[in-house]
Amino acid sequence: MNQLELRRAFELDACAEEKRWMVESLWADQAVGVVGGEPKCCKSFLALDMAVAVASGAPCLRRFPVTKTGRVLLFAAEDAQHIVRRRLEGIALAARVDFVSLDIHVITTPVIRLDMKADQSRLQDAVDAVQPKLLVLDPFVRLHRIDENAASEVAPLLSYLRELERRFHTAVLLVHHARKRAGHARGGQALRGSSEIHAWGDSNLYLRRNNDDLFLSIEHRAAPSTDNLALELKTCGAALALQVAEEPPSSPTSPSPSVRERIEQALSDASRPLTLKQLRSACMIRMETLCGALKPLIDEGHISKGPEGYTIMAKKTPVSVSGCPVPLQGKGNGNGKRLNLPGETESGSAGTQPDKG
Repeated sequence: MNQLELRRAFELDACAEEKRWMVESLWADQAVGVVGGEPKCCKSFLALDMAVAVASGAPCLRRFPVTKTGRVLLFAAEDAQHIVRRRLEGIALAARVDFVSLDIHVITTPVIRLDMKADQSRLQDAVDAVQPKLLVLDPFVRLHRIDENAASEVAPLLSYLRELERRFHTAVLLVHHARKRAGHARGGQALRGSSEIHAWGDSNLYLRRNNDDLFLSIEHRAAPSTDNLALELKTCGAALALQVAEEPPSSPTSPSPSVRERIEQALSDASRPLTLKQLRSACMIRMETLCGALKPLIDEGHISKGPEGYTIMAKKTPVSVSGCPVPLQGKGNGNGKRLNLPGETESGSAGTQPDKG
């Protein structure tokens, strides 16, 4: 009987950082996983975008660099061949790569049943012949007739796909549906069927809609995850492809008002004096902070404290040196003569007439 192979921990293979990813931050190298979401969430578009990226080296979604390129083997069970071609052509156009040169091999056999040994052997032979860097199977529900809710039936099928990954060093991307009305649930928990499907994935991508907005959540077994990345299905001429949504320009933010400014504004807006408690509520600051700011404001004469509370002091209006807001001398009339003020005669003011003589 063969014994189990053993190694000391320090003898385990080390994987350099640059070798961790097939698509940087999006899909780990030789990872198995799920692209999941409710119907009409662009799951197939995302899977095909990944296929074009790996086959060409162009950034996936025009954002994520590809570090491992190679052939792609694709089985699209739900879409007619002309639809698959049109989508791939559009994505290639958006990615600015030559469609004809894409090393993507499409399985055109109409039905594959991975719960049947014969079809497992046929898919294995295709993988062996093509030696793909990425195997895309879309969708999971069309690949079997098992009960997806029964872990005992799902687990053997997923184990077969894991064996393909390990034997041929290929990443496996499985498109799968989420449960209906599961938008509020965490991505993996929203997947339809057994929890084995969520647990199986090394890299999982979840798409969900919020009204008309589309969001992507990225989950990895051994790397940080990302939530709520906004995507958009964008048309540019004949190109139709997903891409990371352009972020709206951030509006400049005005600095937050100081404690003094908040106190003065609250008292200016009040129609009557405010008690200490009312002022604290209006300013939404701690009592200790409020009391510390009130004293200098009172000392400087900006606010006053009375029996009913605090009020803001009216700003003083500058006056002339004489204290009289009315000019002492009238304005000229433009011909060199002075205009008389009310009550004045041509010779002077009414109360200071010169003596005759």
